[in-house]
Amino acid sequence: MASHSRTASKPESSLSTPPPEASASNGGPSDFNIHETYTSLLHAQPSLTKPLAAISALISLLSHPAHTPSTISETLSLLSAHSETLTSSVRNPIAVKAGTDLWGRYVVGVLQAPSKEPKGKGEDFSAVLTRVIDNGKVFVERAKEARQIIARTAKGFIQDGVTVLTAGKSRCVHAALLAAAEKGLQFRVIYVYDSPLPRTEDGMVRESRRKSIPVAVIAPSAVAYSLSAIDLVMVGAEGVLENGGIVAGLGTYQMAILARSKGKPVHVLAESHKFVGVFPMGQEDLGVRQRVLDFDGEERRDEGDEKKEEEEAVDYTPPELITSLVTEIGVLTPSAVSEELIKIWY
Repeated sequence: MASHSRTASKPESSLSTPPPEASASNGGPSDFNIHETYTSLLHAQPSLTKPLAAISALISLLSHPAHTPSTISETLSLLSAHSETLTSSVRNPIAVKAGTDLWGRYVVGVLQAPSKEPKGKGEDFSAVLTRVIDNGKVFVERAKEARQIIARTAKGFIQDGVTVLTAGKSRCVHAALLAAAEKGLQFRVIYVYDSPLPRTEDGMVRESRRKSIPVAVIAPSAVAYSLSAIDLVMVGAEGVLENGGIVAGLGTYQMAILARSKGKPVHVLAESHKFVGVFPMGQEDLGVRQRVLDFDGEERRDEGDEKKEEEEAVDYTPPELITSLVTEIGVLTPSAVSEELIKIWY
């Protein structure tokens, strides 16, 4: 297997504040804040995935009039410095890394490709850079369509009379459920939410019920109790890893374990731009800064920050617990992910 970049293990308890922007000396002008650009994109476009937001932020960097690079070396240095800054500025770098790695490989491929023009007649660098930026914007717009393509494929797993268990507020899963309902299929959905249970006020639950989909909302502690009522599990993912495992909302791993124990299939719905060359050895090897196990009971933290951290917590589900990965490029087995990464990267 070809070598891919891997995320180094970091201490789980490390919750340092985001580092300052890279300085101009290492390719990161202080007046372009990559982290603020990234978060602004996510707030302005709630349906945008994190990898696409990371790519869009790097496109904005290359488009910045005050810092337009003039050589291949400057371009790669600029992207490398800001990609590192962005991934280190978030608690969970998996999704961001998927985007920065994908964009970085594309830019390297374009800039280092041999020119087809006769010697001395090639494009000037500014024209090449403009082409890179324009193609990047086109890619982001096309990638946004992946969710609906996945929904059309995934609805084939939903049959009349089944009950689907899901969690994590996945937009791909929600789109698939709505697509199945629009097809006229009669099925039920069990949503797993942390307490307090939203029941009616959550947007996905409310919209599902408007589409006449019977919905039950349960706490994570009721998953095992509900297994006899379900036929399949559908979840989304923040990242699809090199070994075919996934990083998703905390509780996905235990849900997959329980489903496997009862022979229930687990289908993961995720866009291919979430594929990332990371190969963890276990839960502690994700490089995610989060306090799932906090033995310092006397330490006081801001209540708002603590709630946000809990909502963003993730875990790793290994490939042996996953039945299939439903993507816009087809339905894959977990073992096929490394092959797709090779195609993307090489």
